[in-house]
Formats: sequence, C-alpha cells, structure tokens
Amino acid sequence: MDIIEYDALILGSGIAGMTAALHAELESGGRLHIALVSKTHAMRSHSVAAEGGISGVLYPGQNADSEELHAYDTVKGSDYLADQDAVERLVRSAPREIKFFEHIGVPWNRDAHGRISERAFGGMSVPRTAFAADKTGFFMMRALYDEITAHKGIEVLHEHLVTSLIMDRGRFLGLYAIDMATGKPLLLRARACVIATGGFARVYGFTTTSYSSTGDGIALAYEAGLPLKDMEFVQFHPTALVPSGILITEAARGEGGYLVNSEGKRFMADYARSKMELAPRDIISRAIISEIGAGRGMKHRESGLDYVNLDLRHLDSRIIDERLPMIRDITNKMLHLDPGRELIPVRPAAHFTMGGIHTDIDGRVMLGPAGRAASGLWAAGECACVSVHGANRLGSNSLSQCAVWGRIVGEGIARYAARHHAVEEVRMLKKRAEAEEGRINGMLEGDGHEDPYAIMGAMRLTMDRYLYVYRTRSGMARAVKELRALRSRLRNIRVKDRGRIYNSNLKDAIELWNLLHLACAVAESAVRRKESRGAHFVLEHPERDDRKWLEHTVIMKGLGGNRVSYIPVRVSKWKPEKRVY
Repeated sequence: MDIIEYDALILGSGIAGMTAALHAELESGGRLHIALVSKTHAMRSHSVAAEGGISGVLYPGQNADSEELHAYDTVKGSDYLADQDAVERLVRSAPREIKFFEHIGVPWNRDAHGRISERAFGGMSVPRTAFAADKTGFFMMRALYDEITAHKGIEVLHEHLVTSLIMDRGRFLGLYAIDMATGKPLLLRARACVIATGGFARVYGFTTTSYSSTGDGIALAYEAGLPLKDMEFVQFHPTALVPSGILITEAARGEGGYLVNSEGKRFMADYARSKMELAPRDIISRAIISEIGAGRGMKHRESGLDYVNLDLRHLDSRIIDERLPMIRDITNKMLHLDPGRELIPVRPAAHFTMGGIHTDIDGRVMLGPAGRAASGLWAAGECACVSVHGANRLGSNSLSQCAVWGRIVGEGIARYAARHHAVEEVRMLKKRAEAEEGRINGMLEGDGHEDPYAIMGAMRLTMDRYLYVYRTRSGMARAVKELRALRSRLRNIRVKDRGRIYNSNLKDAIELWNLLHLACAVAESAVRRKESRGAHFVLEHPERDDRKWLEHTVIMKGLGGNRVSYIPVRVSKWKPEKRVY
C-alpha cells in the first residue's frame, strides 16, 4: 500500500468540492499541494445535473428585493428550522459568488440591457435566480474544471473510491482509497480535508439523482464517530419525469408552466392560492400526492406509477428553446413527446437531503452535538448540514450554498494547512489503513451468501413505501425494523467479481454499506420527531410544534446502536409564524 502525502485533500468533485479546491489554491498563492479526490471522473459529479439556477440578490431594490427578503424567504421556506445566522451569511455572500462564476466563464442568460437575467423559483417572493438556460450546474462545473486544471497545485484523482476517514483524538489524519483503474489501495495523508461528496437520495428507488449520490462522505463521517444532523428531512422534488425519475426543473414552472390533474384543472389553487405552482417544494409535493390519493391522477401503464401533468403548451416556443432547451431534449428522448404540444407526466421524487454532517457556520465538522470542532476537517455542499435549509430547501439555494461554503472551507483549509504541520502518527495511521485493507479484502474473498443488489432493492422499497411525502407513525416504525434487519445482513454479502480492476460489484457493495447506515439514520431520526415540519409530514401529527420541536436532531453511532440528541435552532430575527402561501 502506497502512502501519498498532500497538504490538503478535497473529497468530492462537485461544485462545492471544486470551489473549495480552487479557493484553497488561490488563498495559498499556489503554495499548497492539493488533491481533489473523486470516485467518478470529476466532470461526472452530480452537480452537472443541476438545471434551474443559483439564487442571489444581484440588483437590490429591483422588484423591491433585498438580502433581508431573501433571508426571510429562506427561513420561512425552511419551516423555521434553518439557523438564521447561517442564512444571513448565505444571502450576503451569494451575489459575490454569482459574479465570481461570471468571471471564470459561466454564460449567464442576460436581459435586453445586458444584465444577468433572474427567473422566479418556488417560495421566493420575487425573481432572484440567475441561470444559464436549464444547464446551470453543467456550465458552473465546466468553468470550475477549466480553472482547477490550469493550476499546477491541484492534482485531480479521478475514479478513486474512498472507503475510510481516519481520525485520531478529534484530528484528521488521512483517507484510505482504492484506485479503481488499478485496484491498488492508497493511503492519502494530509494536514487537512474537506468532505464535499453530495447527498444520499439514492436510498430511495424513485429519485432524480444520479447513481453516484450515495452519501459516501456522510457515511464515512458517521463511521468515524462524527455526528449527523437533521437526517429525517429529505426533499421530494414535485416534478420528476415518469417513469424514469429524471428531473424536470422547477424553472419550467418559473417560466409559467402549470400543474394539472386528470380533469385538466390547475389544482394548486386549492393548496397555495397566492403562489400556485411556485409554492415551496414540500407543499407542491404533498398537493400532487393528495390529488393522486383523491383519484385525480393518472397511471403509467408500464411502471404502475401514478402521476399528474406538467403543462407547458401555452408557453411561447422561444421560451422553451432559449430557457428550457434541455427539458425539450429530455422529454423528446425519453418519451418522444414535444413539451410545447403535449403534457409531461410528473410525480414527486427524492431529490435533496437537507440533513448531513453536523458543521458549524464556518463548515468545520463538529465532534459532538455541541462543543468543539474536529481539527483539520471541514464539510461543504449537500453533504454538510450548516443548516441553511432546515426542514425544506428553496429551489436554487443549493447552488448558492455550494458556492458560498465552497469558498469558506477552501480558504479555511488553506489557512489551517499553512499554520499546522502534518501529524507524525505514521505507524498508527498505517495500522488503521491496514485494518481497512483487511475489511475490503474480506469483502472480495469472503464466502457470504447475501446478494447486495437484493438488499439494495429491499432498502429502496422500504424507503419509498414508508418515508415518502406522507409518513405515518406505524410506517416509520416498520421502516426502522426492516432497515435494521437489512443492515444486519451486510456482513454476509457476496461480491461476485473477485478482481481488482474497475470492480463495480465491490463499489456497489461499499455504496450499499454507506446507504444502509444513512437510511437507518433517516428512519430513526424521523420516527422520533412527533410533528410535521417541512419535508417531514406525519399524518398523526399534522401540525408544527415549535414549543417541543424547534430543534435539530443529532444522531451518532454508538456501541449499542445510534445515539440521538437535540440542539436548539439559532433564531436571530424571524420568530416562527404560520407558514402560508
């Protein structure tokens, strides 16, 4: 096993990870040796799938907009579970990041006066979402990749699967990784690390996310004994294409699209009269499932999935061609329909995970529910729970979060690496890496009888059935029981491919291990929260309870099972009020 030394490691190559690597390089003046570690080719990270845009108040006063209004919309959209000091930092910083991405080459759409165009998004009082057609994530990723590959201080390790985060007494030491192209084990050693591996929506079967969205960094932190926060809050995007689950961007509704039921009625008037199709995602998702439950949906013949329709037929064809070209391409390729002439079948799908690694406002990973942060370890992007999204994220705030905290942790890791020397714990570090190597070899050489793909399918069925848009007490309790039973079978899984080079069976088995731990954390956190808030809606407890539950859930791995505790939400300006749209 080779030991490779770096000054800093960035685990994850989406917008948050690449932004962190770039700003670490810029902050250090090129004096650091930085590795950007990705289990895929870096440009295949899930951030390329972000479609609609990035939020920020670029022109204060326009449409009576302000940073304070953006913050209020975000806090209200979060169902008051967001930490308000973090939200204020997000909205203050976002405009600068949008302009930074302009400087590195993102081709933002522009209005007739040459200013960056802004479109309407759900839960936002006014249009404040900058966009590059409906391929915003791709254009941001392309600009970042061009930048980081031009800097000699950043080395990109494509297709390196990290399976262990090595910590000692609250200090980061290194990562154990497998070079998928050679099968060779590596020990990556550095003074500091940023985790930026994205979310874990692939615990569900029907999801908008890519197959790589398996929450690896969150699971690594959990296995290392670090706390996770607000894991019960999973966002379901209202408009995923049926039957594939491919995202139909919220921008389609922002540009004027309608949601209609089997009777042809725009039903959002019955659920959010003032916002209609631009209500927050949790409200629209519940509205769609309610319409289906009332018999006003349609059924897809092959998949059996129920759905409603997204109607773009009344839009000017130039709007679709100039602002929604990928939606035209997706619907044409997947269903052979023209969105300018035909209805688009959609239903809610798992999309974004508000919960993740517990961090402070600077992105430093916490060692417990409260107290001190780990030394040399940060997290950013969807894998980190700062928390700016609370119980429900507003569309287009995710790319803002990735850009803002990507810079924060990138600059933070550069300053830390400049002040600290590498820990001289090589013997202990190597011993821990050898133990992980033994675990991986055991998976490859073991004679287990469990099919990992059958366990994966059962996990996703449980999550889709019991932890979807509407939840029940009995369903969540059953999910906990079923998921724990599935997790107990993990040690007997059989990896059929015994080879070392590009072993996708091994990768899938490791991802299953990660996903099942996170699925259990979701279910165990959810069953304890006896209220409805944002994306967590419990039929037996349909109201929000600020007196008992204005708290973040913190879950940690313990010797006898998970330990759950609670910490208060940080409220600065906006007291909780009834959430009406």
